[in-house]
Amino acid sequence: MAMLEYNEVRERKYIIFEGEPFEVLGSHVFRKQQRKPVNATKLKSLLTGRIVEHSFHVSDKVEEADLSTREIKYLYANKGEYWFCESADQSKRFKLEEALVGSQIKFVKSNSLVNALVFDDRIIGVKLPIKVELKVTEAADAVKGNTVQGGTKIVTLETGATINVPMFVNQGDIIRINTETGDYNERVGK
Repeated sequence: MAMLEYNEVRERKYIIFEGEPFEVLGSHVFRKQQRKPVNATKLKSLLTGRIVEHSFHVSDKVEEADLSTREIKYLYANKGEYWFCESADQSKRFKLEEALVGSQIKFVKSNSLVNALVFDDRIIGVKLPIKVELKVTEAADAVKGNTVQGGTKIVTLETGATINVPMFVNQGDIIRINTETGDYNERVGK
């Protein structure tokens, strides 16, 4: 296991803190007046989802979490349960709770491959691709002069998710979406 210095604890790193794996959401190294530098971090527990703020000092060392990834296939959602299967063997099906999967699963099509985060042979989360391309299934027509609200409209995607897009996006268009923010990125084609 790799040990990290206080200033190596940065965004998108996974560490062991208080005996469980945490993802570093934010970090800021600063020095107050004549004191030694401190790294103020924001951490998210990968087991419970709770968010903690902690300051690491110069003398602190922290263990990097030994997480592995495994490719799994997303099958479908039903009443808050999300069903997956092993990518090689579809008969091995299992469900994950919404807290583990995250709300961004609404941008993933059925039968898509995603990466599962594994800690101690247990799935503790799902890593989605940062950008996905989805087809617009429902879009209201743009009305001339209807740009008072910034020139956006709400459309429905093939996964059932709804997002704000520019007025020129029409039904049948394929658009690219950032899964981390849930924002429209660009129109890819028809």
